[in-house]
Amino acid sequence: LWPWLLASSGLSALVQLVTLPFFPDSPSYLLIQKGNEEACRKAVRKLWGEGDHQAEIDDIMKEKAAMTSTKTLRVLEVIKERSLRWQLYILMTVMTTLQLCGINAIYFYSFEVFHTAKFEEYLIPYVSLGVGLCECLSSILCSTLIDRFGRKVLLWGGYTLMCSVLALLTMTLSLQHQFFWMHYFSVILIFLFVIFYGIGP
Repeated sequence: LWPWLLASSGLSALVQLVTLPFFPDSPSYLLIQKGNEEACRKAVRKLWGEGDHQAEIDDIMKEKAAMTSTKTLRVLEVIKERSLRWQLYILMTVMTTLQLCGINAIYFYSFEVFHTAKFEEYLIPYVSLGVGLCECLSSILCSTLIDRFGRKVLLWGGYTLMCSVLALLTMTLSLQHQFFWMHYFSVILIFLFVIFYGIGP
């Protein structure tokens, strides 16, 4: 089953490869990058149908004017620019915490936790698949929550809940030989951690 599951990602790539030539180019790309207003109007008509779309084209023109007036900075200039310093610090912090949040360790050790929880050998790959499915579904859920609560709340909430789950997971793994039900609690915590990771970071 696993070879077929891994090969299924190639199916979506094949569908994209076949259908992409029939899709119109982005109107903003045609107008801003290529400077071709006629091709932009054709793409707009193809995407939104016949009608007056001058307001949308005017918005793209305003975006083009704003981009031409903005100076493009090199990496070293971005680092030296004092007005961008806080944004740079925040970006570096978010990216660093994302790499060190523990999701890779959870994926690496989850198989061992499932094995210790006395799951049948043939069931463990499906439970692992369930963990991946949880991350996928929580990421979809995040896209609906981000408009309602904002990125900051989801980041803080996600990291706080992930820290709590990791603390509990450390405790359950330490006590797993004393209480038989701790194994199952550890499995639940792994699923919760993955859900909070998908919603937060």
